[in-house]
Amino acid sequence: MSAVLETRNLVKKFGGFLATNDVSLSVQRGARHALIGPNGAGKTTLINLLTGALKPTSGRVILEGEDITGLPAYRRVRRGLARTFQVNQLFPDFTPLEAVVLAISERKKQGAHAWKPLVAHHEAVDEAAALLERFGLSDVMGERTSRLPYGKQRLLEIALAFAARPRVLLLDEPAAGVPEEERHEVLAIVRDLPSDVTVLLIEHDMDLVFSFAERISVLVSGALFTEGTVAEIAADRRVKAVYLGEDGE
Repeated sequence: MSAVLETRNLVKKFGGFLATNDVSLSVQRGARHALIGPNGAGKTTLINLLTGALKPTSGRVILEGEDITGLPAYRRVRRGLARTFQVNQLFPDFTPLEAVVLAISERKKQGAHAWKPLVAHHEAVDEAAALLERFGLSDVMGERTSRLPYGKQRLLEIALAFAARPRVLLLDEPAAGVPEEERHEVLAIVRDLPSDVTVLLIEHDMDLVFSFAERISVLVSGALFTEGTVAEIAADRRVKAVYLGEDGE
């Protein structure tokens, strides 16, 4: 398998604080790859560097063999790198259908026409309806987003990222804050994402990580601490010590 997304010696400093410390990460094409670590390990900073929300102090980001370190976020999206956020980034007054149609219009570079009535967007509406069905949102596609249960809002954010037709999808704690009675739906959708889309998952919920991931990278104090299969990481006493707070070497 070939790497679809890489970082090479990636460093990010905020003044004298080293948030990302010489991280060289490789995510294979089609992988289900999880990034874990204790609070403050630098996981979201790393995702922000991958997606262009932050500029690195040094190092490179490589997408499908192309150096994208200097590209802005929107150009990375157009090259197939999409993300979700820890805290929802949604239009509260839009319906899910309107929001996904807008995302599809942006992908097609028709954003200037996205504000026309939905009836003027036949193809985009059909695609959006199919996407909302895939993500279990058909029954709420006409409701205001602000009125949706939080689990549905998390699913909508994943659907919006998916509307960009990414080849690499970065999920930043997709189940964070979701009530227990809604979590099962979010977890099922994440597990059933198409196999041709590479997924890098940041998550604290180890049940989700172990049920989803094929490979896990552990970040500690901004540096890559260790990597391995699910079985290797689950059995690693050092990971238990730094991540779970257990005694270990």
